[in-house]
Amino acid sequence: METITQTNRTLLFAEINPERNNILTLIGDVRGKNSLDDDKMKEINQELLVSSFEEFLEKLCPVVYSYCDANTGEMKYSLVRPENIPDNCITEIPLNENNDLLNMLITLLEAKSAQGVANVDFTFSNVLDMISPKKIMEDIRQVRREIQYTYEKYVQLDDEDPKKLDFGDRLNEQFEQASHNYNHVLAMLPLAIEDAKTRLLLGDRETKQGGQEFKAGLLSMGEDGELKILEMKQEENTQLAVVDDRINTGLIEAFREDYDALNDMPSDYVRDLVVRTFCPLGSTMESRVDREAEVRNYNQYLEFYKKSKDDFVKAVKPLIEKILGVKIFFDQYQVKEKGMQPKLLITNISLDMMVKASNLPRLLTYLNTTNDKNEFENTVWFAIVPDVELNQSGGGKLQRVRFAGNQRQEKGGTNTMENLSLLMNAIQPYRITTFFSFQTGEETTFNYIATEGIGIFKEKCTPLMKKEYSEFVVPCIPNATIIPKDKSGLILDKKMVMDEEGNVSLSSEKEDIMKMWLEGIYVGAAYEAAGITAAWQCPEYLKERFNNISKEYPGVRFDVEADDNALLAATSMTKEISGFTNAIKNSINHTGFGFVFSSDNAQHKGKEIKNITVYKARNLLSNGTEFEPIYKTLVVTYIERMLRFYSGDFKQDKILKFFSSNPNSQKSRWDADRQHINSILQDGDELDYTIDEKYGICNVMVTFANTTRNLKVQLTRKAGEKTGA
Repeated sequence: METITQTNRTLLFAEINPERNNILTLIGDVRGKNSLDDDKMKEINQELLVSSFEEFLEKLCPVVYSYCDANTGEMKYSLVRPENIPDNCITEIPLNENNDLLNMLITLLEAKSAQGVANVDFTFSNVLDMISPKKIMEDIRQVRREIQYTYEKYVQLDDEDPKKLDFGDRLNEQFEQASHNYNHVLAMLPLAIEDAKTRLLLGDRETKQGGQEFKAGLLSMGEDGELKILEMKQEENTQLAVVDDRINTGLIEAFREDYDALNDMPSDYVRDLVVRTFCPLGSTMESRVDREAEVRNYNQYLEFYKKSKDDFVKAVKPLIEKILGVKIFFDQYQVKEKGMQPKLLITNISLDMMVKASNLPRLLTYLNTTNDKNEFENTVWFAIVPDVELNQSGGGKLQRVRFAGNQRQEKGGTNTMENLSLLMNAIQPYRITTFFSFQTGEETTFNYIATEGIGIFKEKCTPLMKKEYSEFVVPCIPNATIIPKDKSGLILDKKMVMDEEGNVSLSSEKEDIMKMWLEGIYVGAAYEAAGITAAWQCPEYLKERFNNISKEYPGVRFDVEADDNALLAATSMTKEISGFTNAIKNSINHTGFGFVFSSDNAQHKGKEIKNITVYKARNLLSNGTEFEPIYKTLVVTYIERMLRFYSGDFKQDKILKFFSSNPNSQKSRWDADRQHINSILQDGDELDYTIDEKYGICNVMVTFANTTRNLKVQLTRKAGEKTGA
């Protein structure tokens, strides 16, 4: 590990935030250049290289843009900043862990992992409820409690007390967090919905649907001992009876001032709403409740919120799936002592832009710098290409649509097989093992493969087979299901109705239940496959799971398909289904196609394995009967890079030393150290070479259990030595 310090640097070919720099922009003009200088490499790493999910969110800052269409009265969403729209009409919605949708999905991942149950047994609705107005308001209430606690401590301390400044810093942070909720109207809608319910259905608390107007009272005992509830006299019986005090008065003023400072065109209603939300006190309830207007507003808010949330989910789902993919990539590296920590370099540009003839030279110049030098810190070993088109035909065309059915829509943002081929053809000399997965949806899930098999995926990969680059292409199936399509519905709330007597209640009619559907959330298998492969490259990762590990070697020779390796090096993802039938498994085993995940029931030494495991880890290089395991390509790549380093770029005399029988030669050391699970050479493996003096070529032969892989390297001759024509 002293020479090659990492074997898991990964390149992600995906656009995350078009407003941030991408790798092509950073590389710049490469005419007349063969490689990039150190300063340029440092700049690229600073902007695009991440070593954790948190760092990814911080550096790339994924965002969705919202704006209003005055003609339609609708909210619009875009992943690209809209042009020709004034900046003050555009709201940036950061997709970080504070975003309710992303936060809900991350919580769902963690909840599934904690329970370890299949999709059919998991109660998705409990977690989906997190993005309902009611749950969002609960989060706000927690923020409110923390602000009130901090402010109380702040005002009680003397101005000269140093601790007051500490509380002031904390208050600034808390107000900043709160301001994200009232900085734009859309974020205020859940608050407005719950605020209206609080004022109109005071005392309802979902236990009773409507009825008499609530009147506050006090429990007392009459002269004869009889229990009585006496009505409290109020100036306005629709006001909340809460005692005000100096502290809360100060908070009210602080929120009013903060709201006005952050909004160029402040709204009295929204300002009061902010104050009511964060300071629910009697003094904030200054006006009489117009029940009819409030009911009308509530129903309008609810409908607008549902429509906006629906449109938001549709717009943001492709990006959300990429973000979750990055999280899943890093989640695979679960170790106590971090060693060779996986790092991800985000290209931040679409694949179709990357493979244009005018742009490819920039990428190749970058790879010349990372992969063609005897400095291995920046060497790229893996790549991820998600969302490759599948183009499944949906049967014959209907003459007449009789019932509402699925409308097959072209999914935007997918990568074509042609572009993937162009990429692989270009980067093949750099020996980058590239994991790709098909576009997300119901047709690429565990459920689909369990019933339909892998035939469609194998057929789709035919253009990538029998090519020079085939050994570096790894199709990954099936995609991960975060929320199944049929379990992605959630009830936002119910519409409100008012009877002739002015009593307000939540409607019990089915058509008045406001429900939205996320239409399923999925993540490409390439993220998980690259993540788990990058994880087992680290000796510390392997050491925590196996006994016979050498810290001298990376995990390039680790064969996940051998023995119980897959069970001990399981993924972080929870099993989704009860498993594949024997017929499906037989079809997968027949040729060993692809990087296939398994959701089968399994045990190891009496312990149940509740996580998804790797069933096959193969590329598209075939020996005629079956596809090759990815470890063979990784070992050959590792040997090639070690040979290049120790031979001074393939000098003949040094190559002879590398392969000599001297006990200190690199080959001898590998030969003598075969007992570890990550040894470069293991039982049945052989390493040999021949030199073609005429043409100045060294043929390196690496044999794995009777199958031989050849590696040709061009010798570097000393001056005066002849090379054949």
